[in-house]
Amino acid sequence: MAKLLLVEDDKHLAQMIIEWLRNQHYVVEVTHDGLDGYERLICSEYDLAILDWNLPGMEGPQICRKYRDNKGAAPIIMLTGRAAMDEKLAGFDSGADDYLTKPFSMIELGARVKALLRRGRHLEEDILQAHGIVLDPTKFSVSKNGVELSLLPKEFALLEFLMRNPGALFTNDALFRHVWRSDSDSSETAIRTCVKRLRQKIDDADGPSLIETIPRVGYRLRR
Repeated sequence: MAKLLLVEDDKHLAQMIIEWLRNQHYVVEVTHDGLDGYERLICSEYDLAILDWNLPGMEGPQICRKYRDNKGAAPIIMLTGRAAMDEKLAGFDSGADDYLTKPFSMIELGARVKALLRRGRHLEEDILQAHGIVLDPTKFSVSKNGVELSLLPKEFALLEFLMRNPGALFTNDALFRHVWRSDSDSSETAIRTCVKRLRQKIDDADGPSLIETIPRVGYRLRR
């Protein structure tokens, strides 16, 4: 499941974008400040960023240029009300991969996001397999021993992350950075609850859990 960063100071528009993208099974973090957006972009891992042009703290093109100068590779979509060609070129010159002029439809934004993710620059789209589990990130599907499983988006994101890193041990802080959003559902209780639900869906009744708990450390997927 792809993890996206949205930096948009229009809170009404931001909420519309968030709801649309989360309904498409993306994990979305949001901030309304440019400087905070830049710091998030360089400190965390994202599969794609959506930046407004006019932002408090730091404008979209500045964020993009500094991020590229620091070898940042995630695809970037720039949002702006500026339709002039020279301003579009300025956006691309800063390192943006795509450009949407406001107002735009959520369907169009979704199509642009999907197209950039398919380039494979930052998101692996391979089918993952382990312990009889087959997970397809592109189709948002998962099965166990040929039986389809119904997972909530966060359960799917957690399972995908663990399957990409079998045997690796992750603390709660690491799971917050890679799987959880920076909002009210980011808590140790949320992680424990998600792990519990996921175990109920993927574990065999008569065997050890596929997700190991290392007391006072974190979680890992058995090899």
